[in-house]
Amino acid sequence: MSRQSCYAVAAALALSLAACGKPADTPTAAAPAAASAPAPAPAPAPVATGALYQVVDGKVDAATLAGWKAWRAAACERCHGPSQEGLVGPSLIESLKSLSRDEVRATVLTGRVEKGMPSHPFLADRIDGLYAYLKGRSDGAIPAGRLTGIE
Repeated sequence: MSRQSCYAVAAALALSLAACGKPADTPTAAAPAAASAPAPAPAPAPVATGALYQVVDGKVDAATLAGWKAWRAAACERCHGPSQEGLVGPSLIESLKSLSRDEVRATVLTGRVEKGMPSHPFLADRIDGLYAYLKGRSDGAIPAGRLTGIE
């Protein structure tokens, strides 16, 4: 890809991302003024609760947030991808649909060297939060990307 093509793609991406923080119902300068009817009550925030994690409006509980931070600190995305969908390592989105908590714990802490998975014993004190984060991702309750905690 040429440098000009890269710049064009970057500019298009920047323009599309510029609209991200703007609510869909925000009037623009060209929009006519709305009638003076009261605004409807906001919808309740979506809540997803698993036995391991809690998600409210895209934000997660403290233990799950700590698990996400452990994921980032251990650089697991190098093999499993930034969205846990797999690269050289398997998709954890799929794997956690069938693996038990104990199987995940054993794999992370002792590794599967014959398959290329190194051991990560330094995660022993964070394994429960890491499992909660990955299980929430696998269940579709936790969004990919940067997380914030429930306040």
